[in-house]
Amino acid sequence: QVQLVESGGGLVQPGGSLRLSCAVSGTGTIFAAYNTGWYRQAPGKQRELVAAMSRGSETTYGESVKGRFAISRDNDKNTVYLQMASLKPEDTGVYYCNLNILVLGTGRRDYWGQGTQVTVSS
Repeated sequence: QVQLVESGGGLVQPGGSLRLSCAVSGTGTIFAAYNTGWYRQAPGKQRELVAAMSRGSETTYGESVKGRFAISRDNDKNTVYLQMASLKPEDTGVYYCNLNILVLGTGRRDYWGQGTQVTVSS
């Protein structure tokens, strides 16, 4: 069973930095075959893509975080990271780790963590 556990969230002042981690288990040695991503959801808003990294290490970022956030992964540790800098109050929300893979005959399969709260406030 694939499980994702996020950590590293918390309260930070505007302009500060945080590093989120997502520890993945249950994928065995094929973690590298999965695409990964971070999403966030602010109160009253829909979940949105923050950053994604394909199994080929191609990256995609949401417009509002470009130049401030960086996604990375360590395939040896089955872990995904999100380095966040120059944080703004509008970055506040619950951040979710995502793992996805295309399964032949079934389509895309997504796995989600439980989320970690990030609050940017003075």
